[in-house]
Amino acid sequence: MKNHINVAIQVLPKSTTREAYDLVDDAIKVISLSGLKYQVCPFETAIEGPYDEIMELIEKIQSVCFQKGADELLVYVKIQNRKDSKVTMEEKMKKYSE
Repeated sequence: MKNHINVAIQVLPKSTTREAYDLVDDAIKVISLSGLKYQVCPFETAIEGPYDEIMELIEKIQSVCFQKGADELLVYVKIQNRKDSKVTMEEKMKKYSE
């Protein structure tokens, strides 16, 4: 799928060897290195970009968290997708920045 979408992802890691917030930081680092537009928020991170790239990124986030010491992950994903046009963070947030 080639659509340009918005995703909100929340990663809640459980680990017997690492602090949850440290693993969340690892997840955010993976997102920051992806080159995709993103915004970290208090409860989740919003990401914007091509559908396929974001789905690959979600898989990579989970892999990295497990490699870094997560024993279990709860991953919540919200997707906004349109049939014939892009979904951007800017269009949704514009009225709040005026």
